[in-house]
Amino acid sequence: MTLKEILDALVAQPDGMAWRGTIPDGWLQGRTSFGGLSAAIALHCAIRSEPDLPPLRSAQVSFIGPLAGPIQVVTHKLRRGKNAAFIQADVESEAGLGLRCTFVFMRAIESEIDHEHTPAPDFPKPGPDDTTFKGNPHVAFTRNFEFLDRREGPSLKPAEWLRWTRLNEREGLDPMVELIAIADCLPPAALRILGRNVPMSSLTWILNILGPVPATEDGWWLLRSDADYARAGSSSQVMGVWNAAGEKVAEQMQSVAVFG
Repeated sequence: MTLKEILDALVAQPDGMAWRGTIPDGWLQGRTSFGGLSAAIALHCAIRSEPDLPPLRSAQVSFIGPLAGPIQVVTHKLRRGKNAAFIQADVESEAGLGLRCTFVFMRAIESEIDHEHTPAPDFPKPGPDDTTFKGNPHVAFTRNFEFLDRREGPSLKPAEWLRWTRLNEREGLDPMVELIAIADCLPPAALRILGRNVPMSSLTWILNILGPVPATEDGWWLLRSDADYARAGSSSQVMGVWNAAGEKVAEQMQSVAVFG
């Protein structure tokens, strides 16, 4: 199933604040849902739970437990004021609560501050002569994406990872839902230090949107992740997302457990 098919298959409950659906096996990361999919489902339902929301500005995501198979999404309006709305979305499966998100939607307001310092990494968008890869046969969810990685080079830090990413099927998606699904597509950057795969689990994820509506060319988004701390099985990493024009569209931070 494509991401849009998963979202279209969600069934709203009579109260309009809950939905039922399914995490297909093709979107699993180990024994749980790919985090970008879980967050995309939560955002999709949050948007539909409250009319006339302003643009998404921030998402705070907690990966609490495994999600697979049948799921239920429950949303709750925490507060809506003049400028901003806070919507909580919980995703549960048979194993219990798997994901809790707090989404902040905020309208643009006038400000004297107009500042931006978001230089893009020197890694051009994939061209016709570049060889991209479409998924890892050992990681189910990756088959839904196309990638081009840069893991080596004199300009890269020891725990820095760059990846151009796009969804195989992206027609008809809300731009914010597409972005949040894409933004979690890099493995933990600390794995660059190990040089091999080990079990790992994202714990929390903060994503801040830098602008009203994200847009790019040919579906390509550039992801960057850099772990500036990894010790005793805990890693903290800062991340970013740029569009094909070199404009930064999101800043992120994740806490990751690394079992190796």
